[in-house]
Amino acid sequence: MIAACRPHRGVFVTPMAAVAGAVADEMLAALVGGRTLETAYVNNGGDIAVHLAPGAALDLGVVAQIDAPAIDATARLSHDTPVRGIATSGWRGRSRSFGIADSVTVLARDAASADVAATLIANEVTVDDPAIERRPASQLDDDSDLGDRPVTVAVGRLSSEAVERALDRGVRAARSMHRAGHIAAAMLVLRQRRRFAGDDRALG
Repeated sequence: MIAACRPHRGVFVTPMAAVAGAVADEMLAALVGGRTLETAYVNNGGDIAVHLAPGAALDLGVVAQIDAPAIDATARLSHDTPVRGIATSGWRGRSRSFGIADSVTVLARDAASADVAATLIANEVTVDDPAIERRPASQLDDDSDLGDRPVTVAVGRLSSEAVERALDRGVRAARSMHRAGHIAAAMLVLRQRRRFAGDDRALG
């Protein structure tokens, strides 16, 4: 968890941003250790660690909105590509977010790295707007690692311009992570609008 967060130490992040992905990575390592498996994966509530032997491949369907499940994008992983982790974050998910993304899905070298990146990109999908309601994380969870930092609890009606500005911020963060080699690709979704960043062959 700490190793996955270290490349992003220039911004606020705690090891808990990688917990679900790190657990998936650890479980996968235990699953494949001492065994000869062609394909295996561990899905920890959407944070997924993948094992692919030479010649193996795995097709993924990405669901952007959990309350309206549908395949919104696809990805094909193969042994020859570096992606072994997938994670999704956003304010509607299990964890708290500083942003307003409905979802941000990231492909990276392992699930812990994808988990942190998805969290941080989702945090950047934001805009100042009275339609957004935030509360201190500590008021929602006494044990929150986010302390008194305000997290999103509701998003009302947003103008098209506000949605685009929020997505622009998130895309800039995702592209920066891609240039630094931290992620392979990302899909950002807000109010049914999708943006992609990174390798356009990896996710689409």
